[in-house]
Amino acid sequence: MSQILTPRQAEELHKAIIAYLAANNLQSTASALRQELNIGEDLFDATTAKKYEGLLEKKWTSVVRLQKKIMDLESRNSVLQAELDSATPTSRQNKDPISWLPRSPARHTLQSHRQPITCVAFHPVFSVLASGSEDQTIKIWDWELGELERTVKGHTKAVLDVDFGGPRGNTLLASCSSDLTIKLWDPSDDYKNIRTLPGHDHSVSAVRFIPSGADGSSSNLLVSASRDKSLRIWDVTTGYCIKTLRGHLEWVRDVCPSIDGKYLLSGGDDRTARLWEHTSSSQEPKVTLIGHEHVVLCCAIAPATAYAHLAGMAGIKKPPVTSSVEFMATGSRDKTIRLWDARGTCIKTLTGHDNWVRGLVFHPGGKFLISVADDKTLRCWDLTQEGRCVKTISDAHDHFVQCIRWAPPVIKGGAVNGTDGNNGESNGTPKKGAAAGTDVQIRCVIATGSVDLNVRIFAN
Repeated sequence: MSQILTPRQAEELHKAIIAYLAANNLQSTASALRQELNIGEDLFDATTAKKYEGLLEKKWTSVVRLQKKIMDLESRNSVLQAELDSATPTSRQNKDPISWLPRSPARHTLQSHRQPITCVAFHPVFSVLASGSEDQTIKIWDWELGELERTVKGHTKAVLDVDFGGPRGNTLLASCSSDLTIKLWDPSDDYKNIRTLPGHDHSVSAVRFIPSGADGSSSNLLVSASRDKSLRIWDVTTGYCIKTLRGHLEWVRDVCPSIDGKYLLSGGDDRTARLWEHTSSSQEPKVTLIGHEHVVLCCAIAPATAYAHLAGMAGIKKPPVTSSVEFMATGSRDKTIRLWDARGTCIKTLTGHDNWVRGLVFHPGGKFLISVADDKTLRCWDLTQEGRCVKTISDAHDHFVQCIRWAPPVIKGGAVNGTDGNNGESNGTPKKGAAAGTDVQIRCVIATGSVDLNVRIFAN
């Protein structure tokens, strides 16, 4: 047998063992070992015994501690390795917008609201972000500089949602509130309240401008969702409600228009999501998505860039190209996210959040779905890997994360004199196609809002 220890190390070990045996009243065993190793009184007297007493126990406990540290380090290493194997490495993510994912820490933490933040929305052209809060105000920020520009007041109860959009060249800010109203504000005129839209019979929980046409160009239509169980469609130029959609049995929590404005996806307290073709004469939903076991709090329509990945998940060999709504996502108080096809079939349930799922946004590149929840985390789900969670920002906020939006893309050659250079696309939703002569670039910026009173900007 080959010697692992040097003669000196072996002698030290022998003396430590003899001291251990003697200290534990195993004198005969200690004497037998000393005799066998030829260690007499001259080499191991009382002083030597005192020196080596307890040494073996110290060495042993040190080894156990080191083993535990090694196991912890190996565990952390395997998590990091899995993230490297499954996701695009950070260095490449930062260079490639299609694979970019948010990372901690946030670039900016915006603080001014006095009550929980309920909603955020990006301006389609400028580096402007609006946030709404239970403190009844809307705050306007420069998200690039991380500075507060103004506070907009007018609602008399909590502001529940905000959105930028409207007719081309005349971007407006829409807001809705527990005070039963929707208000329109003009950013070009110091955010003056130019119109108030009454009509809902209970809190208005969501509001979105509806795009128009296959290229996502802007329109003058607005959709709202309410606790009165209805969706209403408004003409912002006249302030008239032109259509009311009824079908939900309870509070309608969220609404999302398709890129061409033809369809609306809504979700609510009746545990369903419903897809509406609002341009048709039918008052009935086109599809009802049934499967969640609790309130549906948020919904999102997948961009065309995600079709290939989601088609594979749905078992379809060739991704569909016929409709602006082929796949959808919903988030619920049942702590799950569900992915659906256009027929209303749930193709995947994503589990991982430990509390209510509050917000969803598809990555414009199509590879990922980003979610936020009351477990204070932001999670990234890889659609190329059957929806596996490949990244979690566990310290996204210090309290429930209530909302998330992705900044609209940079349109080069599309915006003139500060007009609506995003061609009116729905906030954070990638365009299906760009007008001739324009270059559409993904903007790697995400905003989140929380009960911790902070708005956070995650940016490349």
